[in-house]
Amino acid sequence: MALCMCQRSARCLLSVLRHSLTTTPRQLKKDDPGPLHRFSRQFSMIQNTARKSIFQSRAACTQSSTEDGIKVTHPESNLPSISQNQQESIVIPTVEMAPLPEALVDVSPISPLDIMTEDEAAMIVPPPPIPPVSYTLRDYVDSSETLQKLVMLGVDLSKLEKRPNVGTFLLKLDFEKDISKILFFLKDVGVQDDQLGPFLTKNPFILNEDLENLNQRVAYLSSKKFSRHAIARIVSRAPYLLNFSVERLDNRLGFIQKQLGLSGEKTRELVTCLPRMITGSLEPIKENLKVFEIEFGFRKNEIQHIALKVPKMLAGSKKKLTETFDYVHNTMGIPHHIIMHFPQVFNSNLLRIKERHEFLTFLERAIYDPTQPNYVSLDKLVSTPDQTFCEDVAKTSIQDFEQFQKNM
Repeated sequence: MALCMCQRSARCLLSVLRHSLTTTPRQLKKDDPGPLHRFSRQFSMIQNTARKSIFQSRAACTQSSTEDGIKVTHPESNLPSISQNQQESIVIPTVEMAPLPEALVDVSPISPLDIMTEDEAAMIVPPPPIPPVSYTLRDYVDSSETLQKLVMLGVDLSKLEKRPNVGTFLLKLDFEKDISKILFFLKDVGVQDDQLGPFLTKNPFILNEDLENLNQRVAYLSSKKFSRHAIARIVSRAPYLLNFSVERLDNRLGFIQKQLGLSGEKTRELVTCLPRMITGSLEPIKENLKVFEIEFGFRKNEIQHIALKVPKMLAGSKKKLTETFDYVHNTMGIPHHIIMHFPQVFNSNLLRIKERHEFLTFLERAIYDPTQPNYVSLDKLVSTPDQTFCEDVAKTSIQDFEQFQKNM
């Protein structure tokens, strides 16, 4: 009996709540717009009354029951009990609910066909306009998906914006349509992921090259028996090489081979070691070869050996080469055949060579003849660290060498 009464009370309460809340927020707004605090206070009254009624009904339902003549007390039977008359006397007041504020009303999404009021139009904040002219690409990054993805690849836009017309060229490109195909091509050639950004920073104009032409240039290198690894190295270290036509590439390879009198295999070895000699100016190469032959007095085969050992000397500074040779050959008295066996001396710091030679001269250990005792090779003179040079060559302490440097 008590359980049935509890269920009836609950159904009655739900019926009253439904009746009280049948008015929708939109209707409330239409009938009588009012402040939010009135609605909140009145809704709290309904909630409190509902909780009290449910609590009292549960207490009446759970006071006691008998099973086989034994009185079973429910844990909640210790709560204060309410009589039937008290339960029937409970009345839930009907409350007229205040409307929701306009901010809480469910607003349908704006349609492009809706007519906007002046106030609504004034609330719209347009995005900042793209500057028609700018000296930096930074102003366009936020609005350009292409620039954003280039930055993610590691492209240095601060360097590209300093080059004439490059910024305008990049802004006209579509990443998916114009750039992604070139990136896939470079990866197929062998350019590593972490090299793509630096590659495009040095040569953004490859993005304007036809993909078929690029494939033809790679195929030409393959036809000249450059290995896949060699092609990847050449393309990575000489980014502009793929901008050269097949005819131009062929002319440059033929020039290097003819000037040095190299075989095809040696030419590939030289170009793979220093790829930028293909894309750089050929005039320094012509001039330096003449300097080595006419001014320095090296023979053809000696020049070939030096070029293969130290390719940088072909495109190096003529002044530096001349000063280094003059000091090593004329001041130190080292002959051509010894210089030829250690041509790295042309890439060494001339001041370092002078300091060490004068220190050995002071110690009477400047002996560069391999037939003499205590012979000092150019390798040990130039390439060893100061500590090793002092201990193994000069046979003294590094403090003595440092003190000598201060007194020079």
